[in-house]
Amino acid sequence: MSKGILLVNLGSPDSPSPKDVKKYLDEFLMDERVIDLPLWARTLLVRGIILNTRPKASAKAYQKIWWEEGSPLIVLSERLQEKVQKKVDYPVALAMRYGSMSIKKGLQELVDKGCTEVKTIPLYPQFAMATTETIDVKVDELVAEHFPQLKITTTPAFYHREDYKEALAQSIAEKLDGLDYEHILFSYHGVPERHIRKSDITNGNCKMNGKCCFKMGSKQHEFCYRHQCEITTVNIAKKLKLKNGTYSTTFQSRLGFDPWLKPYTDRTIERMGKEGVKKMAIVTPAFVSDCLETLEEIAMEGEEIFHEVGGKEFTVIPCLNDRDDFAQVLTNMIEEWATIKNTIASH
Repeated sequence: MSKGILLVNLGSPDSPSPKDVKKYLDEFLMDERVIDLPLWARTLLVRGIILNTRPKASAKAYQKIWWEEGSPLIVLSERLQEKVQKKVDYPVALAMRYGSMSIKKGLQELVDKGCTEVKTIPLYPQFAMATTETIDVKVDELVAEHFPQLKITTTPAFYHREDYKEALAQSIAEKLDGLDYEHILFSYHGVPERHIRKSDITNGNCKMNGKCCFKMGSKQHEFCYRHQCEITTVNIAKKLKLKNGTYSTTFQSRLGFDPWLKPYTDRTIERMGKEGVKKMAIVTPAFVSDCLETLEEIAMEGEEIFHEVGGKEFTVIPCLNDRDDFAQVLTNMIEEWATIKNTIASH
């Protein structure tokens, strides 16, 4: 079998215009694993309310962070793909879950190059319904409908890989080197609490109290986003030798009125500033590519909140983006898979 790799990231509007942003938000928010309401309720919320109010504001936000080359997330993902391609002997395609760089196009590119076996790699270190799962489900749908000849191997969450932890810790250490800071926030993308319960394969073992996240060996941890975020923070804090009380985990980007994972990033920034923290650093480990949520929501809005309540220095640590060590992490994952497949084939 001829092997190929499909890297999959979130996606982006084609441009920061309200029209393109509206089109993108429609596809994104109508995904039943992003807004997990019945179709009628999701349609009413998204197409009846959100898409009539949000696209203009979101377009202005995108305009603030847009690069000459295009969407930062797309550009950075393409740079990463190019680095990985140079390191492996298999075709490496790039796709987005939402937007014009579709997963269907990515799979077609690999098929056109003769691939019959594809490893998909969602570019999300932690598992979530709205990230890894929706990619896996979409791939399954497309293969069943358009690419029945393809054999797919999915990739689980990789937050616990040693090479990933080393790369993330190194990226943070480089930015913190010589920096005088009082607290570092590990800010992860938020999800509704019900998503955690829906992903609980033990059917109710998750107590949503923050305690079971740290009980190692629980079966639900394989698909528990909250656990994987909390443990990512713990792992990196150990590698950086951070002192207790100088770091914490928060969640950003909530939508609507349902309970989302807490504590919230924006409120934590505000509270710490009011409590006298003057120098804060912030890292966003749920994202591997800088995007609207990191470049605008954190680096602009977060810094503004911090300064408004008396904070002085607000240091934003870049995502892994196209770092050589992160490209090597993906290369290692690919080579491990290929080795296993070649071993099986030889027997």
